[in-house]
Amino acid sequence: MEYFAGLDVSIDETSVCVVSDAGEVVLETSVATDPAEIGDALRRYADRLRRVGHEAGSLSPWLHGELAALGLPVTCLETRHVRAAMSAQRNKTDANDALGIAHIMRTGWFRQAHIKSEECYRMRLLLVQRRSLKRKFLDLENTIRHSLKVFGIRLGKVGRGGFEQTVRGAVAADPLVRDLIDCTLRAREALWIEYLALNKLVVEIAMRDEVCRRLMAIPGVGPVTALSFKTAIDDPRRFRRSRDVAAYFGLTSKRWQSGSTIDVQGRISKAGDAEVRRALYEAASAMLTRFKGSDTIKTWGLQLAKTKCHAKARVAVARKLATVMHAMWTDGTFYIGNPDASQADVAASWAAKEKRLSYARS
Repeated sequence: MEYFAGLDVSIDETSVCVVSDAGEVVLETSVATDPAEIGDALRRYADRLRRVGHEAGSLSPWLHGELAALGLPVTCLETRHVRAAMSAQRNKTDANDALGIAHIMRTGWFRQAHIKSEECYRMRLLLVQRRSLKRKFLDLENTIRHSLKVFGIRLGKVGRGGFEQTVRGAVAADPLVRDLIDCTLRAREALWIEYLALNKLVVEIAMRDEVCRRLMAIPGVGPVTALSFKTAIDDPRRFRRSRDVAAYFGLTSKRWQSGSTIDVQGRISKAGDAEVRRALYEAASAMLTRFKGSDTIKTWGLQLAKTKCHAKARVAVARKLATVMHAMWTDGTFYIGNPDASQADVAASWAAKEKRLSYARS
């Protein structure tokens, strides 16, 4: 007889359920969310334990590695598949979720989620912290702008460098408002300094990485886009085809088909990593609007914009970039946007990009 286990993981406790290959429940318990205690709960079934499943979550990278080190046949499940499989249960509890995951492991109706390497999670942490500081910095700027409107002060278009001086000059006549705004301006300055430090680190890491350097040869693709793409993929071999990457990042259309009368193709699915999807969209926008050179993908995108619209063209170019970047990574090839361009033109374009990145690092 073989056994299958399901784990419903939370911050403090983990519900454990073990079922036999006939579907009989042989164990239902709850232990602390600690790999050693989970291993102790499953020890009596270890010799005939075929699969141990847990849903993808914030604790999954740590817990998966620790359970695998204990010798357990652990599998991380995609959240959407687990949710769809257990959507018919009447009462949702941790114990019922563990039971449902155990039956999913028994039937084999699941898709395994990829657990990235520890170094990959470190790079993603850097990108997350950089983005968080930038958002908070912009939140403070917008708070200052909104707060001053009640006094009739409209800042309008003010550059980032002259923002502080403009605000101080606008509130200099009111001591109370001046002191309150001064606190927010100091916090804004501190956030900006730390953001620049993390942004510099991102540029340095991307410039040292061989894959990121090749990806940055694409017009519009900078250090953030290249590093975000690389850390989100982690292992390019887990995709059988390069065009599957676009669907992985939610850049392909949703479809709802039923019978012969209903077949609706909607907007993009927006599945997967939203930050990578946003970075690819920004790279596509930069290629179509800011890049002044000749490029095959840019020409194709501009032609599409004439028949559709610029927003759809940017999404299509972002989808194309995801496919091309994965193919470059797997094949070890280099990007040549214009086959008719001379080697001198390609070298000059890359030298100009390196010059801008060197300025960002300084």
